[in-house]
Amino acid sequence: MEKINVGIIGGAGYTGGELIRILINHPGATIDFVQSNSNAGNNVGKVHEDLYGETNLEFSADHHLDVDVLFFCAGHGEAKKFVQQNSIPSSVRLIDIGNDFRLQKDAHTGNRNFVYGLPELNKESIKKARSIANPGCFATAIQLGLLPLADLGLITKVYTTGITGSTGAGQALSATGHFSWRANNIQAYKTLTHQHLGEIGESLQQLQPSLDKAGAVNFVPWRGDFTRGIFASSQLVTDILIDELYDIYQTFYNDHPCVTISKDPISLKQVVNTNNAIIQLEKNNNDLVVHSAIDNLLKGASGQAVQNMNLMFGFEERLGLRLKGSAF
Repeated sequence: MEKINVGIIGGAGYTGGELIRILINHPGATIDFVQSNSNAGNNVGKVHEDLYGETNLEFSADHHLDVDVLFFCAGHGEAKKFVQQNSIPSSVRLIDIGNDFRLQKDAHTGNRNFVYGLPELNKESIKKARSIANPGCFATAIQLGLLPLADLGLITKVYTTGITGSTGAGQALSATGHFSWRANNIQAYKTLTHQHLGEIGESLQQLQPSLDKAGAVNFVPWRGDFTRGIFASSQLVTDILIDELYDIYQTFYNDHPCVTISKDPISLKQVVNTNNAIIQLEKNNNDLVVHSAIDNLLKGASGQAVQNMNLMFGFEERLGLRLKGSAF
């Protein structure tokens, strides 16, 4: 297998660390450089301690564009600035893990057109894309739970709650990310205003054009007292029987290897440390609840970015991503 050369911009945060962890074990990729403004010259394993002894890579202050694919793991806004300030050869594929290019109004920058990188929605477009906007973590979990229903025009009003671990807030210390605040605690935040609602609405409308994307999903996110993972529950009304709904979901995700449909109760530990999403349905009369669980740093960020890379370069979709869940 001919390997591709990878560059990473902004590799010192959580998503950067997970991206490095996947790529140093990926049989089709070689990391050329990992750029970091804050840790230039430091060994990667001293910053990402879970990689200590796994790689001799050092963070660099500089970057170059003689690579096959460039990942952006820097803060929101940095990727857009980089693309605008640098003459990037068209041969270099770009994957932004931030939110700079996710919405349709932001998808066109210079001669770059960013494809929304949710493989379960846009797989064929991703295969042909030169630039990818990786979806948000909450957006991924919620969309995967709702896409089969939107595909049949069944979305009207959805009420969603979702809880995320502390890594979702990033590595920089903040009051609500501090262990002493998170421990034995829970809090709702950005009620009905979360920044991922825009991309969720656009994706659902892509399958269900008549949908009012502005008010279809009413979302209450929660901060949880654990480190990683997202568990989302979406409630809506339908008279379709539960067995038929399961058939609908199985059929929709039949060609998407990172999504599994379960008839048994699901838990967060099944997906933590994996690029998998697990979905479960429950129904009481006409009230349907769709549960979905992902790892926010993998299927919600770096793992999905590598899944997109695999599709762009013609690799098997799960190459380098067959990871075991943290069951214990």
